[in-house]
Order: sequence, then structure tokens, then C-alpha cells
Amino acid sequence: MRRRSLLTAALAAPLATAGAVGALQSPAQAATWSSSDQWGQWTTGAYTLYNNIWGSGAGAQTIWANSASNWGVWANHPNTGGIKSYPNVSYTLGRNVSSMGNVSSSHNVTVPSGSGLAYNTAYDVWGNGHAHEIMIWTKWTSNVGPLGSFVQNVSLGGRNWGYYQGHNGSNPVYNFLAHTQTTSSTVNITAHCQWLVNQGRMPNVRIDQIQFGWEITSSAGGYNFNCNSYSLTT
Repeated sequence: MRRRSLLTAALAAPLATAGAVGALQSPAQAATWSSSDQWGQWTTGAYTLYNNIWGSGAGAQTIWANSASNWGVWANHPNTGGIKSYPNVSYTLGRNVSSMGNVSSSHNVTVPSGSGLAYNTAYDVWGNGHAHEIMIWTKWTSNVGPLGSFVQNVSLGGRNWGYYQGHNGSNPVYNFLAHTQTTSSTVNITAHCQWLVNQGRMPNVRIDQIQFGWEITSSAGGYNFNCNSYSLTT
């Protein structure tokens, strides 16, 4: 697929406005690392932060990070359909589901509200490279939904989820949507993966990348998405 590059000049106006106030400073300006590149990435320890602007018709986006647990994005994507980006923090596990151990993650985020917004806060867990995709949604706007069809409700890791299953043309996608949306939660990733295998919905794949971030469809006018804390136990 042909990819286009983004111009950092598109961000000059909002950053200049914040700086002109004097007492205010944008998170990206104060961060250890930031990037407005379409595929901008930064590795810190075992984690990699990705700007990951992959969808067509995307606008401008800047990712910033002080660490794998303190990072965020400013995004200004037009109010049109289709996912524009998935800025995320990623860790590669490299273990089969049957022997992956107790893998869980906690996060606390601050997400925007207002008009022109469509996004979800989600884990994206990949099996056998990019052959199988497990998505775990914890927060989203009402105008977005999972790929595929509803199958059943399930209780995993002490929480209730709606399970949806679909295919994006390249790989099967297994979706779990929290019954109770939240900006601060702990997710038992092993429970989700092993349920899929035990139910015969997914083979005993090797779990590779475990990613956490936001799938952003639209954020017209420019909004901040902040990850205040993040941890992954493996």
C-alpha cells in the first residue's frame, strides 16, 4: 500500500499558540521525545512508542513520550470515516498462548470529549506475527464499533465483555468490548488469549506484539490523548 508522508509544519499553529501564552507548554514541547513523522518511533528499554498514522485521509499528529508509561498524542484528523492512526506503546512477548504465563496490564488515560471525535482506547495483541489480531476495548465513543459480529458475552479477568468476531481481509480479528467503559483499568491479557484457544476460536499461536493506545478515526480541530500511567506484567 502506498503511504504518504506528513508535514510537521501543519502543527506549527497549535504549538505556537500554546507557547505564546507563556505559562503554558504543550506536552510534546516538554517531552523527552516527540515526533510528527507518519511512522515515528522511539524505543526505551523493552518498549517501543509508535506514531503509526496508517489510515487514508489522515491529518496531522504528534506523539510525545517521557517513558513507556507516560506519553500521549495530539491529533487533528478530519471528521471522516475510517481509522486514521493507532499511536501506541508496544512490547514483544514471543510465547505461545499455552505457555504465556500470567500477562496483565494496567493503564490510566485522559481522553478528550467534544465534537468531531471518534476513537477507541484499546489493546491490540498480535499472534504469529500479524496472522491473528486480538483487540480489547476499554473506552470508546458511541460512533465507532468493532469489526465483525457479536457472538456472546463472557466474563474474563473479573470483568464482563462482549465478544465480537470478524475478518479484515488479511487476518481474523477477535474483539472484546468492556461492558463498563473506563479510563483506568487492569486487563488480564492471558485470560482473553487462553479463552479464545480453549473455545477453539483461535489456534495456540505465539503471542508477539502487545500494544496499547488509541485507534483514532476523527479528532477534528485537534485533541490531546494522554497516557498517565501504563504497566505490563509478563
